[in-house]
Formats: sequence, structure tokens, C-alpha cells
Amino acid sequence: MSLTLGEARTRASRISDVSYEIDLDLTAPTTGPTSGTFGCTTTVRFASSTPDTFLELTAATDLAVTVNGVALSGDVVGSSYDGRRLALDELVDHNVVTVAARVPYVTDGDGMYLFTDPADGETYASAYCGMDVAQRVFACFDQNDLKATVTLAVTADPSWTVVANGRVDEHGTDRAAGRWRFATTEVFAIPMFVVCAGPWHSRTWEHAGLPFGWHARRSLAAELDRDFEELRATTTACFDHYATLFTEPMPYDSYDQAFVPGQNWGALESPGCVTYRDELLPRGRVTDLARSQRASVIAHEMAHMWFGNLVTMTWWEDTWLQESFADYMGYRVSADGAGFAGALLQHELLRKPSAYQADERRSTHPVAPEAEDVPDVDAASNNFDAISYSKGNSVLRQLVTWLGDEAFLAGVNAYLGAHRLGNGTLADFMAALDSASDRDVLGWVDVWLRTSGFDTIRVSRDGGADGVPVVTCDGTRPHRLRLTSYDEGSGGALVERESRFVDVADEPVRLEDWAGLVVVPNSHGETFARVVPDAVSWSALVAGLSGIDDDLVRALVWTTAFDLVHTRLLPADDFLSLVARHLPHERHVTAIAAVLGRTLDAVVPRRLPASEAARAVDLVADACARGLEGTDDEQVRIELTRGLARTSRDDALLRGWLSDGVTEHGVELDPALRWRVVHRLAEVGAIDADAIEAERVADGTIDGELGAARALAARPTVEAKAAAWAALAEDDQVSNRRFEALTSGLWSPEQAELLAPHVAGYWQVSPGIAERRGQAFSQVVHRAFPALALTDEQVADLERALAGDLPTVLRRGWEDRLDDLTVAIR
Repeated sequence: MSLTLGEARTRASRISDVSYEIDLDLTAPTTGPTSGTFGCTTTVRFASSTPDTFLELTAATDLAVTVNGVALSGDVVGSSYDGRRLALDELVDHNVVTVAARVPYVTDGDGMYLFTDPADGETYASAYCGMDVAQRVFACFDQNDLKATVTLAVTADPSWTVVANGRVDEHGTDRAAGRWRFATTEVFAIPMFVVCAGPWHSRTWEHAGLPFGWHARRSLAAELDRDFEELRATTTACFDHYATLFTEPMPYDSYDQAFVPGQNWGALESPGCVTYRDELLPRGRVTDLARSQRASVIAHEMAHMWFGNLVTMTWWEDTWLQESFADYMGYRVSADGAGFAGALLQHELLRKPSAYQADERRSTHPVAPEAEDVPDVDAASNNFDAISYSKGNSVLRQLVTWLGDEAFLAGVNAYLGAHRLGNGTLADFMAALDSASDRDVLGWVDVWLRTSGFDTIRVSRDGGADGVPVVTCDGTRPHRLRLTSYDEGSGGALVERESRFVDVADEPVRLEDWAGLVVVPNSHGETFARVVPDAVSWSALVAGLSGIDDDLVRALVWTTAFDLVHTRLLPADDFLSLVARHLPHERHVTAIAAVLGRTLDAVVPRRLPASEAARAVDLVADACARGLEGTDDEQVRIELTRGLARTSRDDALLRGWLSDGVTEHGVELDPALRWRVVHRLAEVGAIDADAIEAERVADGTIDGELGAARALAARPTVEAKAAAWAALAEDDQVSNRRFEALTSGLWSPEQAELLAPHVAGYWQVSPGIAERRGQAFSQVVHRAFPALALTDEQVADLERALAGDLPTVLRRGWEDRLDDLTVAIR
């Protein structure tokens, strides 16, 4: 069962002074009764004011338990352990409990993940924990506010390297024997436990008196060496920049970072050893957009050393105290500290639009909900969403704009200092912020953080088309934002006249000196509000979009169009016309990626009938092709080529790319682009299984395994779809990555009729898969929602499924998708 708020509060009030000694045996036998498991012996020391409590430990076998020197009998252990919790009784003031067990390896990233690399046959065993996962590795009090020190020992293959939360204790480590010991850590929240074991390729250095390192699978050694200087420079620049922002030093004695297989999150901020999806270390080319995105993630995870690890949320209602801050700081520090200009565009174009959509669903919640609104850990997992990340980031940016950076940082540092190595709440943070400013911070919190939804910033004209612009706020929140004005030049070209900040709340803001000008409200995205330009301005912006010099203003126009088509105020055909007109001339790669993603992943499958999908895809292909003819920017060519590879129906063109290894515009086919071409050829029925198999063999890596699974599933035949469906629906050990690959190949908006039986099957089998596989895999299952236009009957089937009994995480995901499908015109 999922830990409840009441249980967590009760246990935290009775248990204190916790420490762990953990000994892991990762030399698991491949045959026999203990195959598929690893050994774990945990000694937990703690003070208790109650004679009974419980530890969490999931799916363990061969348990041996000792409580304060007394070994419990097998019968007692059997009656005390239910597969998730180990009940303890007859406790005293100070206790020592030792639990030895065998614990299963997993294939879904939700525990000790065992992975064999097809590139070289090497094996890796790693645990990247997070919410409700530490208990799948060792016996523990699996909650944030029972922070503890950890002393770790690991026995592993002697050829392996092991990294974890603490520094290696060289005196206790014998690498030749495969025996690793780590120094006792500073206290941290146990969900942030990590251990990564395998034949890692490692690059290390020292900075500011601390050891730093980057690690990757041995088969990715060349890629790590290729990017190491940039990764080191980004890490140290972010570290140094945080030292200028925060008065508290980073509290841990080492800082390793590892690109790991099977990670369910984009990255995880475990103190001392941050883990990243190894997709962030791609084979072949690393584009400027990918480099900037990766830098933002590095800065995001490092921010968590303060917001999340130095001070940890007490309960999960304050997820925002960690994720909103890290999201905000990630973009800010990757730009200001590490020099990745334009990082903010990623937030504005790729992330913020999803937050607006999330805030109009039935599942919306305040950025900072009440603790009672998050009754258990399963419910809490649903709050790791666009509200807590992207909306929270946007709200913090508005807070800084409204309050001023100096006061904001003063409050942040007061909070971090007051709760160092402990736990904090919204009330704690706001008290610190309130003491640093004479503005009504508490009132601001009530309207911005304690309520859901968003306001609308609207521009109207007093006096007709050439009249005075008037800016109003339909809502209850105060906003400080930038307005930018433009003159319409010859041929509709827009020439920037002026930018200014204004405060918009209850009273209209008249812009007497901007009469007749085009006005863009919230032009650099300082606030979180829907934007409705006046009709004259919108007409000019739509006509002159690709000619606007300011990247952030263009982003605002694009995202306004995203919002309009999502809410059906802009017909899908009109949106596609905007794409056809301006995508070929868009010059920022982030905008190109955002427009392609929004069009192909949202507009085509959700706002067009299935019969129109092929036409829309062809329109996008034509826009990409025209853009390629008109640009000499290498990075723009790469993004447009990716778009064309995803949409072209010209199999001769795509086959030529595969044969030559390069496009006619000089873009080399790196592995990711090559597999995108193979996928598209499969989707249009222009490549067979033998050719896909030949590509898989030639690739020889996990990327090839997944790429082939995706392409085989994409073929437009009954047999191909049936085979893909069987592989994902009938194998309870299918890995998270393989499930993702199979479903991303299976669904195609151009194959809706062929896929109808599997849409029905998805409603039927998903609840069982989610129930059996748990919280993290439930996320994988709901993200596999059919990416095609659903018929009225299929929507009705979804509604009937939602009327039944569903796992919490899956229900939330399906309700969100249903709300996106049926959103009403506002």
C-alpha cells in the first residue's frame, strides 16, 4: 500500500536520529533459486518514542531480521512482513534493526535496474530511487522527513566501478576483489539514495576542493570523451554561479554525474551522484539545441543540491519547493552561468504551453496545494507534472519580476540557512521571503500559489483600429510584465518601436503614446497568463511572424497560436496555414522543434479527423523541404531535416539518404536521424522486416534494438501491428524503454483504421499492466496513449474505462488526455 500522509506524520513524530549501514551484494547468480535477485543487508539505527513502527521493503525473499540483538524466528518474520512493510514491535528508546534479504532486480527502472548492453555484452546494476523506490532496494523508512546518514558497502564484479551518494572510502575499498566502501554521508532524504555499478567509463577532476566526475557505459566511452570538456565546463560554471547566488555551500563531499540506462526520469538529483538518461549522451551529432537542453538539465539537477537535498520538502504537497525552483534555476543558470544563451526559449516554447493545458484540466491543482490534498504517495506522484515544474517555474519568474531579484535571493538564502540539512514547507519559505521585502508577499502567495488556473491579459482598442491600446487583466492576480510595440513597415514588416514594463491588476493600463501601433503583451514571458492581443495586432503578427527579430516575441506569437488551436478558437487548418507560411522562414532551432512537435504530436492527432492526417503531414513535409532550400544555417538544416525525415512520403528520397549516409543538403545521418528515416519508411510501407533487421545488426547498440522495435511496429499491416501488440501487452517483463519504443511505433495518426482493434485493446489491458508493474510503469503506460484521432465511439470507450476501477496514476493520465480531447471553446 502507498504511504499515507497520516502514517508519515505519525512515524516522523515518533522516529528520529536515523542512520543506515547498507551492504549490497550485486554478484547475483544467473541460475538457481536466487537468480534474478541481489543480496541486501541493512542495519538501521534510530530513536523511537513508541514500541512499534514499520520499515518498508518491497518483494523481498529469504528475510532474516534482528531487532536489538534478538533474531526473529521465521514464523515471526512471516507474520510481520506483507511484501511491502515489515512491522517492528518491542522497540526501546534507541534501536538497532538488521534486515537481510534477497531483492529482485527490475527491468522498468523502479528498483535495482539490471541492464545488459547489446553493444558489448557488459552488464550494469543501478538503483536510481526517488519516490517509493528506495524500499525496492533496501529496508528503510521511505519518507522525506526522516533524513539519515548512509554508510554503504557494495560487492560487485571486480571489473566494475561503483559510484554512490558518498565518496569512496579508499581505506576500506579493494577494487581487485570487487569490494567497495563509501564514507558516511551527510544526512539526506532516503528517496534520494543511489548506487550505480558496472564497467563505467569515467572522467574525473577536482574543483573547489571537491572531486567531480562524469560516467557513462563503456560502449559510450567515445561519446563521453567527445563531450567531456563541455560537460566539465558546464558543471563547474554552474557550480561557481550557484556560489554567487546562495550563501550556503553545497553540503555534500563529492559530485559525480552518470549517464545511465533505464532511468525513468529525465534525471535524478541524488546527492553526491546525479543520474541522467543516457539518451542525453547521444551517438553521433550533438546539436546546439541538444547541448542547450542538456545544460539546462545539468543546472536544474545541481539546483536540487540546495532545493531538495540541503532543504527537503516535508511532505509531497511541497513538490513545487523543489521542482519549480530547480526548473527556474536550470534555465536561468545555464544561460547566466554556463553561457547557453537562449535557454529561456526552451521553457517558453517547449514547456510552458503544456502548463497552460494542464491548468485547464480537471486534474489541475495549485502550485502549492494543502498537505491534505495529497493524501498518499500515489496521489503525490501525480503532482510531478507541468503545474509543479513549468507553471511553478513561470510563477517564480513572475515573483522575481514583481519582487526584484535582490529581495528574492535574500529570502531564498534566509530559508536555506534556517532549514539547513532539515525539512521545509511553503510557510517556512514565505516567512523567509516576507522578512526580506516590504511588499505583501503573503497576499501574493494566496493568489498565485494557493489557487489553480490562470488569468487572461487582454489588449483592446479605444477608438477603433488606430485607437489607444488598453491592457486589462481578466482575473485576480497582480502581474508585472513587458509590453513591446511595433510599427508596420512596407510589405507588412514589423519594426520594433519600444518595450516597457507595466503593472496590470484591477485597473486598465492605457497606452496613450502607442495609438495605432501593434502591441505584444507579455512579450518576454514574464508572467503566467493567457494572452489575447487585439484583432489589429494579431492580424499583423500572423502576417509578419517570421520577420520579427526578437526570438522571445516570436515565441510568444507561436505559443499564442498553440493555445488558440488547442482551445479551438483557431481552426486546425488555419494553424496549419500559419505553419506552412512561417516555418520555412523560422530561424531559431528551438522554435522549429517546438512547432514541429506541437503540430505532429498535438494538432494532427487531436484536432483533425483521421481522414485529414495524411494531408496535414504532407503540408509539414513541404514546409520543411522549402525551409531547407532557403537556409544556410547548419543547425536549422538539421532540425528541418529531422522534420522532413518524420513526414516525407518520398521513399526514393529517404532511401537515397540511407544509401548515401547524407542528405542532399549536406546533413549527415547520425544514428538518431538514420533510425528516424527507417521509421518513416516503415510507416509508409516502403521497407520490410529483413531490411529493418539489417539496420539493427549494423547498429549493434541499444539504440538499434529500440529503433528496430519501433520501425517494425510502424509497418502498416495487420500482422505487424499484431506482433507489436503481443510484444508489449503479453510480456510482463518488457522493459520501460522497449514498451515506449513499441507503442511509439505502433500508433500513427495516418493508420487510424488499421489500429482500431488495438485502441480497444489498450483500454482493456492497460489497467492490469499498470497494477502489476507499479507507479513508474503506470507513467509509461499512460504516456503510450493512442497518438491518433479517436472516433466518438473510442472516446466513449475511454469514458467507460474511466468509470471503472483504475490505478491512480493511470486514471490521472487518461483523464488528462480525455480533457485535452474534449476541451471546450473558452
